[in-house]
Amino acid sequence: MDRNHGPRLAAGLVCMAALLAGCSDGGSDDRVSVGDDAPAQPDQPARVQDTRMFAVDEDELAFEALDGLPTERYTGVLDGAGYRIEVPENWNGLLVMYAHGYRGEGPKLTVDSPPIRQYLVSQGYAWAASSYSTNYYDVRTGVEDTNNLALNFADITGQMAPTKTYIMGVSMGGHVTAAAIEAETAANANHKVSYAAAMPACGVVGGGDTEFNYLLNFTFAAQHVADMGPTMFPNTDFDQQAIDAVLWETVPSFTEQGVPTEQGLELEDIVRQLSGGDRPVFEQGFRGGYYNVVMGTGGRDGTINGILARDFTSNTGFTYQFDADDDLSDAEQMFNDSILRVMADADANPLQPDGLRWLPNVNGQFSVPVVSLHGLGDLYVPFSNEQVYRRRAEANGNGDLLVQRAIRSAPHCDFTGTELVSGFQAMIDWEQNGTKPAGDDVLDADTVADENYGCQFTSETRDGVAACPTD
Repeated sequence: MDRNHGPRLAAGLVCMAALLAGCSDGGSDDRVSVGDDAPAQPDQPARVQDTRMFAVDEDELAFEALDGLPTERYTGVLDGAGYRIEVPENWNGLLVMYAHGYRGEGPKLTVDSPPIRQYLVSQGYAWAASSYSTNYYDVRTGVEDTNNLALNFADITGQMAPTKTYIMGVSMGGHVTAAAIEAETAANANHKVSYAAAMPACGVVGGGDTEFNYLLNFTFAAQHVADMGPTMFPNTDFDQQAIDAVLWETVPSFTEQGVPTEQGLELEDIVRQLSGGDRPVFEQGFRGGYYNVVMGTGGRDGTINGILARDFTSNTGFTYQFDADDDLSDAEQMFNDSILRVMADADANPLQPDGLRWLPNVNGQFSVPVVSLHGLGDLYVPFSNEQVYRRRAEANGNGDLLVQRAIRSAPHCDFTGTELVSGFQAMIDWEQNGTKPAGDDVLDADTVADENYGCQFTSETRDGVAACPTD
C-alpha cells in the first residue's frame, strides 16, 4: 500500500548550502580516530549555492508496487528533501540507502528508485532514497539528507529499526556513498550513520579533487591542442565550436562515433593518460557523446558552480603526457611549458564549523567492506577515480576492505542489472559471511592495458566493444 506521511520538518521549498553494522543511534564509529571538533576557519565569502531555492513536488513522489511483489511504500518530505521508502512484506530487517547522481542546476528536486529495486524487494531488503534538499554538485547535502532519512526510517514507517544499513549510489551518488563511510564524515556529520558496507558505481570515488581537476585538465588540453589558449582563468575564451573544428573531422555524438583529426588524436593520447592509462574501451569513450558533456564544463571557474566560495581546481604541478613513459619528449615538454597554469585556493574547501566540508573528502579512510564498479570507457567520471581510491585506501591500510570491478562499457554509468546485482551480492556476502569477493587490479599498467581486461565482471558485450573470449 502507499503511505504519504512521516516527519515534515520543512516545506518543499528550501534554500540551503549546496555537478553511490546497523543504523546508529547518533554516535560515531568507535574505530574512527578523527577529532570531532572542526578547526577554526578563515572568513569565507558567501557561496552562490546559499542563494538558490529548491522545491519538491510531492505529487510526483508516489510510486507503484512491482508486479507480484507486495510492499509498503512511503513518500514525503524530510527537512526539505523528498523521499521514497519501500518495505517488502517479507522484510529481512536490512535497509539499503540509495544515493542518486547529479541532478543538474534546476530548482526541482526529484527522487530515483534504485536501479536494482526489483532485486532488493524480491530478496526482502527495504530501501530508501532521498532527492536531497538541493541540486547542483552538492555532496555534503547528499550525505546529510541520505543519513537523515536512514535515521528516520523507523519513525516514518512504523517498522523496527533496521538491523544493518547499507549504502549504494551512482556517479555523484557514488561520491555520496564513498564520503558517507569516511572517518572524517563519521566524526563531523550532523547526521551520523554507521553503514555496514558500501557499493559505489561509476562514482567520484577519487573525490572532488580528482574529478574536477580532470575536467579542468581535459578542457585546458583540448583548447591548447587546438592552439586556442587558454589565456585566462576563469576560462572565458573557451569556444567549443571553434575547438571542435580543429580536433574533429566528425564531432562525437551519442549516436555516432567521432573521427578525430591529427590534433584530435593528440588530445586523445593526453586524455588516455589523464583518465586512467591505456585500457580497453577508452577509445569508444573518448569518441562518444560524453566528450561533449565534458567539454561543456570548459570555461567555468573553480568553484564547482557555486558549491564553493573560492577556486578549488588546479593544474599547478601537473604533468600532461602523450604516453605512459614518465620521461618527457620534447613535444611533451613544450606542451607543459606553454599551457596556462592555475592554482587552487588553499582555503577553498575547509572543514566547516557546522559539519562536513562543502565538498566532502574521500580520503580512503573507511572500516567497512566496499565493492566498487566502474566503466573502462567512462569519460565523464573516468576510471582514474578508481586508481586514486585504491592508492588512498592502501596508504591508510584499508586496501583489504576495497574490491574494485572494471566493466567493459563506454557511456557513463552503463551497467547491466546483472553486473549491479552481482556487485551487490558480493558486498552482502562479504559483509555477512566474511567471503571476500574477487575484483580487478586497477593499478598494474600491463594488467589494465590487456585486451581482455574487464571481462571477468562484464555480463554483456556492448555495441562497438570487442567481445571477451569465451570458455
